[in-house]
Amino acid sequence: MSRVCELTGKGPMVGNNVSHAKNRTRRRFLPNLNHVTLQSETLGRGFKMRISAAALRSVDHRGGLDKFLAKAKDTELSDKVLKLKKEIAKAQTVEA
Repeated sequence: MSRVCELTGKGPMVGNNVSHAKNRTRRRFLPNLNHVTLQSETLGRGFKMRISAAALRSVDHRGGLDKFLAKAKDTELSDKVLKLKKEIAKAQTVEA
């Protein structure tokens, strides 16, 4: 399982550990990923995802999963979430 957020595409970054003597060794900064179930109002069910804590705050800020996906760029989303975005868009056009 890769360490990449399914909604934002945020992944590991690299940097240095710096000791008191200024010795530098390489290290990885991993994103804060959590397993969450997000509810879709349009489809009326939950979806399990592995997303970063920052993405979870963004979903709350935008007013839910449906509104977040409407504004999200397709290049950042995983294949699973991209399929979900198209399914939600299709259901919204049928309702209207």
